[in-house]
Amino acid sequence: MTDADPLVPVLAGLLVDVVRFLDSCEDDEVDPDSAVKMMESVSWVLGQLPQDQRERFLTVVADLAEAEHDLGRREFLENFPFTSGLAEE
Repeated sequence: MTDADPLVPVLAGLLVDVVRFLDSCEDDEVDPDSAVKMMESVSWVLGQLPQDQRERFLTVVADLAEAEHDLGRREFLENFPFTSGLAEE
């Protein structure tokens, strides 16, 4: 995938949406321990990306947040780099 590949923002958005779902679902929807394990796994994998790829991912997430009209999703996108441990406040 190249920098201009339209698949990159789609996949980044889907990944963040899956984490958002796991973060907000009720205990009867998804086992809380399983949700935490999956979110930790996502954060770990993203943290293992080479620095340039991690920065590209964070840029895409920031671009998605800027373009988002749903305030809840926008806030989650804006906070994702910090809550996932990819950036420091």
